[in-house]
Amino acid sequence: MPLLETQPDALANTYARSLFELALEQGGQERAEELCSELEDVVELARADARFNEFLASRVLGVDARDRTLVAIFENRCSPIVLNFLRLLNRKGRLSHLPPIVQAFDLLVQERFGRVEVDVYTAVPIDDEQLSAIRSRLSQALGKEPVLHPYTDREMIGGIKLRIGDQLIDASVSARLRQMRERLNTSGGATVRGRASEMLDDRED
Repeated sequence: MPLLETQPDALANTYARSLFELALEQGGQERAEELCSELEDVVELARADARFNEFLASRVLGVDARDRTLVAIFENRCSPIVLNFLRLLNRKGRLSHLPPIVQAFDLLVQERFGRVEVDVYTAVPIDDEQLSAIRSRLSQALGKEPVLHPYTDREMIGGIKLRIGDQLIDASVSARLRQMRERLNTSGGATVRGRASEMLDDRED
């Protein structure tokens, strides 16, 4: 059974808000953003590693055994508050709910501190200067501080795709070609057929 990749629900919001308030008590914005980054790293690890994903979500593994393993994996590798939070979810049988909890926590950070997480997909890795230019343009457009997460998508031909929350902005070459093909198949196709018919009529005259 894999981790639940769902939108935040009441349960996720409850856990996220409790952790968020604790983070604010311990260190304000900086602490909250640190915890958000650490939790996102845990979720990304689970997405990339099927065995770790199964370890977190499995209903077969006992609570005590998983708790010992969580300590062995994360002690001195993440902040104590993140480790304790993972152990709490384990005791409550909620570790499989980690992705929507982390997403809910991220939304709280964005709302409170005026930042927005943006996934940036390109066909080849982009350098710091290009990222800085994208960040500047997004900041002007959104009126918030964008936090960029660059990813390489080898299936892309070129261009760029941006995921902001649940919205995808696709400015890739593939998307442009697809739009061109769709136009040709609809109004564009009718225009081409009309011109071809006119040319044939002219030849018959």
